[in-house]
Amino acid sequence: MAEVVLEEVGKTYAGPPPVRAVVGVDLRIAEGEFVVLVGPSGCGKSTLLRMVAGLETVTEGTVRIGDRVVNDVPPRDRDVAMVFQDYALYPHLTVRRNMSLGLELRRTDKAEIAERVGEAAALLDLEPLLDRRPGQLSGGQRQRVAVGRAIVRKPACFLFDEPLSNLDARLRLQLRAELKALHLRLGITSLYVTHDQEEAMTLGSRIVVLDGGQVQQVGTPLEVYREPANRFVAGFVGTPPMNFVEGILVTGPSFTGGGLELSLDPERVAGRTEGSRLTIGIRPEAMREQPGPDSTPLSLEVRVTEPLGDRMDLLLSSEGGASLVARVEASEGYRPGRTATLHVRPTDVHVFESA
Repeated sequence: MAEVVLEEVGKTYAGPPPVRAVVGVDLRIAEGEFVVLVGPSGCGKSTLLRMVAGLETVTEGTVRIGDRVVNDVPPRDRDVAMVFQDYALYPHLTVRRNMSLGLELRRTDKAEIAERVGEAAALLDLEPLLDRRPGQLSGGQRQRVAVGRAIVRKPACFLFDEPLSNLDARLRLQLRAELKALHLRLGITSLYVTHDQEEAMTLGSRIVVLDGGQVQQVGTPLEVYREPANRFVAGFVGTPPMNFVEGILVTGPSFTGGGLELSLDPERVAGRTEGSRLTIGIRPEAMREQPGPDSTPLSLEVRVTEPLGDRMDLLLSSEGGASLVARVEASEGYRPGRTATLHVRPTDVHVFESA
């Protein structure tokens, strides 16, 4: 295992015009930590991962793996193992040879190769498949082989570039759980890229939210969910996304806008003056059917219902034209055209600068 440290790392692609894909990233990944880079397409997360792997040159800053600066170290000498989105398996080789080939090229002892492949195959439930070729495997099995090939290297760091995105929803859930269990067993430093914020929240010991090549927030999944650093993070993390409403601050402290009037947590508006414009954010699951301490009741028209089994999403509108989504317990009582009364606590209302 090794610590991975990024210091003011940047990447600029030559133009014209030049494109800054990654801007001034500072990040320290501790030994044995599982860190997930998450953000929308084009935010720079894969570029950042590839700079750690040595597949992209570093334009600015420093990348360290363990006690070595690796900016100019070739990928093969960085002691990292990468798992790609498209598996990158050799179709003419068996599972066993796909897993062992890297060690063979390094002239590792045959007995040690057999031992490492056997250990990885047992970890990943691949033992019955060792003599098959990739074309005889399912997508989930092929991805296990790709992970096994990385494991046998016994690297200082694992790098995962959206390894589950080509799989169907059921397989993604299964392999996500297997990857997490595998990390708990091996404890190898891991850096994982995904655009799926649910995947990031469930896998990462910490998550790094990127947008426009810049880090927007770093924290544990719960920290990022409960206290988003800005409106982008608040809208990106969470399913369904956070509701946003524009308005002004009034005495109380309270918010008024979009036909809504809500009490606010004084700590969230400290330093703001009455009458200042702001944007509030409310998570759909924070709109509750039962009142709580100091909660504000909201009467909203139900426009659309989306049943999800024991829960349902309600698409709602206020008299002032605000559109919101609430996630509540499933009930036949919610129907389009009816009024739903939901309650919001002051501590559940986030406050951001007005857009």
